[in-house]
Amino acid sequence: MRLVSLTCSNTEIVWALGCLDWLVGVDDHSDYPPEVARLPRVGPDLQVDLERVAALRPDLVLASLSVPGMERVVEGLARRGLPYLVLDPQSLEEVYQDILRVATWLGIASKGQEVVAAMRQEIAQAKLGLPHWPRPPRVLVEWWPRPIIAAGKQSWVTQMLEALGAQNALAHLAVRSAALTPTQVEEAQPDVIVVSWCGAKKLRPEVVRQRGLRVPALQNGQVFALEEAYLGRPGPRLAQGVRRLAGLLRGVAV
Repeated sequence: MRLVSLTCSNTEIVWALGCLDWLVGVDDHSDYPPEVARLPRVGPDLQVDLERVAALRPDLVLASLSVPGMERVVEGLARRGLPYLVLDPQSLEEVYQDILRVATWLGIASKGQEVVAAMRQEIAQAKLGLPHWPRPPRVLVEWWPRPIIAAGKQSWVTQMLEALGAQNALAHLAVRSAALTPTQVEEAQPDVIVVSWCGAKKLRPEVVRQRGLRVPALQNGQVFALEEAYLGRPGPRLAQGVRRLAGLLRGVAV
């Protein structure tokens, strides 16, 4: 089986399923596990070189619609008659279903069930030891600083937080992510802000602290950094992301 992955999360799903050796090409951003460094690259998510993909003679291309504009890549795959599977989850449950879909397509459905079961178990255990807050802490997960872009209700982040007894501060916005004005951030009144900028080489919580917004997160010094690899990639490492979120929330006051 010859697989090409066009996103980090898809690459990590293949890895979790024990099929890393089947990958013959990956997108430019795939960086985990370290072994993928030896694989041919086919370009960044929005500028995939489809001729290069075709030259790798894939039995399946694992595509995605997680980034606006990737529709053009999928249309290009279809025009070239390349076999592909599109993953586009919004909720944590849909992430599980995508892992099972890929596993079934690869003929290893039972392995997919094992991966999902392990994720569920790790997420369930992550809540152990967290305080009993008087109310769920409102957490804003920030994908980008200028403009401020954060995860909305229709994001797996919502279920990740709920698994820990916390709440997405933007649960009132029925979108995947939202561009926010400073006033909107103040209206959301987050108790915690988690900086998880997509594609950033360095996370800088001080940028958030310097905004001078009237929100509990800044007033109580509850601004943290967590790599996008654990929050922004809809794949198996989201379970680790929940565990890392739990570590951040352990000392949070509301």
